[in-house]
Amino acid sequence: MLHKLRRAMVRPGRDRLSGVVEVDETYWGAEEPGLIGRLTEKKTLLAVAVEEDGRKSDRIRLSTIPDLARATLHGFMAASIAPGSTVRTDGFASYLEMDGYVHQREVQTEQPEGEHVLPRVHLVIGLLKRWILGTHQGAIGEAYLDNYLNEFTFRLNRRTSASRGKLFYRLAQQAVHIEPVTFAELAKTQPVGVGGVK
Repeated sequence: MLHKLRRAMVRPGRDRLSGVVEVDETYWGAEEPGLIGRLTEKKTLLAVAVEEDGRKSDRIRLSTIPDLARATLHGFMAASIAPGSTVRTDGFASYLEMDGYVHQREVQTEQPEGEHVLPRVHLVIGLLKRWILGTHQGAIGEAYLDNYLNEFTFRLNRRTSASRGKLFYRLAQQAVHIEPVTFAELAKTQPVGVGGVK
């Protein structure tokens, strides 16, 4: 039942992020000795987008992605960010040549020591890690990771809601707008790999 509710936490046709949006990627999985930087053999890749609200963060989008190819990252942005928005990224080459966005490219070496190029994204990634490792003890199967990302996004995007009681009402509304899923369909894909977000 929890997985069914998590699937309902993404509203069909939801508005895309707009304004200035930070975009980066991170990993889900255990340490892989000998691999550095963006290299991975077993970890699941996650794309993260965070809408700026002055010095604070506003809405977010999270998704697993199959690779770090330009087409993949641009596809995530197209699904998550409204055209005409300003997209702020690090110096990773796959973010180059964006169509329909104003691209602000920040390179880490140009930042003062101790400051992040993308502070809002790093904050959201840190909160996600603590939530998974604290609330779920890191025991989330890769096959169901997107469902948990939906839950985290739903919770974080509504963290300032003045009427907490309406959140369940909103979830019930969204649940009737998505395609139903049976237990057998949920159980077809068994969880693989347990670990923490890296």
